[in-house]
Amino acid sequence: MSRILRIELRRSFGIATIVMVVVVGAIMLYAAPQRWSSSWMELMMVQREYLVLLWPLAISAGAYQARREHRSKVDELFASTARPRFQRVVPTLGAVGISVVAGYLLMIAVAAPWIWDTARYLPAAAFAVAAVGVLSVIAAAWLGMAVGRLLPSPVTAPLLGVGALAYLAFLPFALEEWLGALISPMADMGSFHDFQTISGRVSAGQAVFLAGLAVAAVVLLAAGSPRARLTALLPAVLGLGLGVVVMPHGDDYVYPATDRVAQELVCAPDLPRVCVSRVHEGLLPEVVPKARQALALLAKVPGAPTAAEEKTVTYFEKDAPRPTHGPEIVTIPITVDREGHLAWPGLVVPRMLDAAGADGLGCEHGGAPDEVARAAGSWLSGVEPVAEPEESPETNQEAIALWNELRKLPEREALARVTALREAVVTCKQTITLGPVKAP
Repeated sequence: MSRILRIELRRSFGIATIVMVVVVGAIMLYAAPQRWSSSWMELMMVQREYLVLLWPLAISAGAYQARREHRSKVDELFASTARPRFQRVVPTLGAVGISVVAGYLLMIAVAAPWIWDTARYLPAAAFAVAAVGVLSVIAAAWLGMAVGRLLPSPVTAPLLGVGALAYLAFLPFALEEWLGALISPMADMGSFHDFQTISGRVSAGQAVFLAGLAVAAVVLLAAGSPRARLTALLPAVLGLGLGVVVMPHGDDYVYPATDRVAQELVCAPDLPRVCVSRVHEGLLPEVVPKARQALALLAKVPGAPTAAEEKTVTYFEKDAPRPTHGPEIVTIPITVDREGHLAWPGLVVPRMLDAAGADGLGCEHGGAPDEVARAAGSWLSGVEPVAEPEESPETNQEAIALWNELRKLPEREALARVTALREAVVTCKQTITLGPVKAP
């Protein structure tokens, strides 16, 4: 059997399938690496999202492969042999399955070096997401073989590809969210924040449904009569039914879900204390010097923060509430760039200095206006305010004007205003300005 399988891999469409999946997948991944450069989980989820093209490719490859006997005009000859059809199709099933799986896994191998030195956190859920992706391309390829055998026409493969694309792109969105996620391997795989995950029940439900689909494809491919082909419906229906039972429903289905372990803080060994989330642990060497520079500049403000922590709060209704930082903590705003490193490193210190280290996370109105907060931080650093990426120029011009006003004041009075601004943000006052404050 192994010899036959090796021959099938060499002579079938397998090698071409591997190349197509890897090339198409790599092009999609590297077209926007910022979508998955933060973590392994993001990579696995984005790869699953790209099944919107890989799934049609796999099902078309299976259908094309199934026409081999028909193209060679030997289908009737093989049908007359004494060997059961199931034994004859097993090597081809194995070759096609190995091909699409190899292509899918090689996509991960091609992307892995990009984040190897920065992505340290690899949860078990990431393996589950990847495993469901592997199962999905197997099911697609085998389903393509089954339909290609029944309809051995040159247009079957392209029509199946178009149909699979329409199925993935439209049908899940016409159903309830949890049901759409069950029947589509790419639904709800978009990443909204760096702490996102896919629950085990969701992956289990998807795996059960896809396994039923794969078994149905094998039964349909091996069936020799119309009655036997009808039995292929049984594993498909059973897989869907069990998937519905396993899958969380209604309010139990949470998207986007948050990985609380990924949010846990990992701290540098020495003082002052600087901590980042576990998912960003690889960025700690880049963050520590900048965070400590900001803490040193904040030290001149009475009651200034003495430690720095990454801001791990997310802004989605279904997320459990996260505690806000106390006034003794300054938050570190971390954004990951397309290479997996710290994005806009020159803005980390100015952002930490905004409003003298008070972020206003617990305030309904969000703290101080941007231009006011930035002017106060720039006064502490002695550096002119710098505009944020894609920010309106007017906001930074206002910050520069306020900064210049502070610089004209005696140092004690300017410090008093900055201190009052910080206190106003910490106590969530509605009116927050850099207005006159009597110096102590």
